[in-house]
Amino acid sequence: MPRTFDPIELELLWRRLISMVEEAAAAMVRTSFSTLVRESYDFSCVITDAAGQSLVQASESIPSFIGTLPETVKHFLTFFPPDKLEPGDVLITNDIWLGTGHLPDITLAKPIFRDGRLVAFSATTAHAPDIGGKIRSPEPREVFEEGLQIPPMKMIAAGKTEGTVVTIIRKNVRTPDQTMGDLWAQVVALDLMEDRLHVLMESYGLSDLTDLAREVQGRCETAMRAAIRELPDGTYHSELQTDGVHDRPITLKLALTVRGDEIEMDFAGTDSQVDRAINCALCYTNAMAMYGVKVCTSPSLPNNEGAWRPITLNAPPGSIVNPQFPASGGSRMLIGHYVPMLVFGCLGQIVPERVMAACGSPMWGMNQSGVREANGQGGGKPYANMFFYNGGMGGNSRGDGVTCLSWPSNVSSTSIEISEHIAPLRFHHKKLRPDSGGPGRHRGGLGQEILLESLSETPIAVSFLAERTVFPAFGIKGGRDGAPGELRINGEKTDPKKQYVLSKGDTVSLGTPGGGGHGDPRQRDPAALAADLAAGYVVDPDGYRG
Repeated sequence: MPRTFDPIELELLWRRLISMVEEAAAAMVRTSFSTLVRESYDFSCVITDAAGQSLVQASESIPSFIGTLPETVKHFLTFFPPDKLEPGDVLITNDIWLGTGHLPDITLAKPIFRDGRLVAFSATTAHAPDIGGKIRSPEPREVFEEGLQIPPMKMIAAGKTEGTVVTIIRKNVRTPDQTMGDLWAQVVALDLMEDRLHVLMESYGLSDLTDLAREVQGRCETAMRAAIRELPDGTYHSELQTDGVHDRPITLKLALTVRGDEIEMDFAGTDSQVDRAINCALCYTNAMAMYGVKVCTSPSLPNNEGAWRPITLNAPPGSIVNPQFPASGGSRMLIGHYVPMLVFGCLGQIVPERVMAACGSPMWGMNQSGVREANGQGGGKPYANMFFYNGGMGGNSRGDGVTCLSWPSNVSSTSIEISEHIAPLRFHHKKLRPDSGGPGRHRGGLGQEILLESLSETPIAVSFLAERTVFPAFGIKGGRDGAPGELRINGEKTDPKKQYVLSKGDTVSLGTPGGGGHGDPRQRDPAALAADLAAGYVVDPDGYRG
């Protein structure tokens, strides 16, 4: 007979589950080797039921991982059914189509057993500091150019590390100590979640998680269906363009249908996949689309399997949002980060108060690799780093857009102090970008200006993740566009989709895009405009005068 839970007991169980994944996330941050986890929080922790259906996720998880990580666990189960798993196993993969859409994200999962029976998985995804191949950029033409591909396999079998797997990983990356250090930090998180879950199940007399998962996921599903039911039935369309590659924009199209308590999304008409690494695998497209629906309908609802059940998605095979093997996808966020805004374009037609103007995202980032001086502390060793720089969010019906905040990625900007400590760079400045937020009744958030110089005696290969240099973040409800992004090397405008080599003394200037404005700029509160002028956020007030 299924076990039932009274409201107080269920709340206590839920709080205990939340504390497990939050503690695991904190452990990853404390034990990781790279800035990607330690500073930028580019990772996620989750507990699923025995079928790989998400039960609870850490609150600081990357939104895309909320959707992709549990799906990867389900894929693991197709390769390793329960009878092929045993206590102490740790599974690993970075397969583009089974994971998160690009190779740098490595997923680990650990089966959890109770009385000899599989009851759950603990799982993590984290962005590795390096995965080999050409440094991450939009340039690779196919996945084979992008680095080491790890098929679903066991990194640890019955508690014993598979040395061959570790050796292959270390041999294929520029940062073996950092990359493996982060993987061991992920294992720490897996073990911690397993330990805490055993204690919880023992305390509450749970032989498995079936009944608890049914209750938690079922409540989320009921709440999501109720939220969708409040929306008027119909099919709504949106379309936007990205900068694309080779001066050829990419067109994304979405038809979103509300039918009772369900939503169906169809990307028919979206441009085809390209021979560059901006293709967005379906797993990532699905995660970003689900996220867009959730934040418009029930943003406070917990992230688990139940919230996604009323939502389905279709994308034509071979389109840039559902590319086919062997497409490259290392920079898939240059497409995928537009997907929630497409959803906003549809739902904004019926719940305009819930959507914001366009954001200065996809987030900007700079990848670099080189070899440290042989006679210095680096001992001639290769290195690779990735630094994130965020633009501004769009204004909304309630207030100005937030400045320099990553949306929809939730990745933190890398600090100057950390950047200069781990890379041969000098930052001349990192400051807010005046007039970058689109004018509106509620102004768009500001982007930032960064000027850095190479101090390296040896060449540094650099590539960029940058968008909205052609099509700025658009305003809505009469609001105006934010400032487009801009990349300069040694003062000259450059193509952000290409890789470059810096010599000592070369400079890089990044101007991240501002968010779009919301509402008629002439209706902006005079006190708010005066404050912007005094702070230097706005230098030219003409955009607010008609």
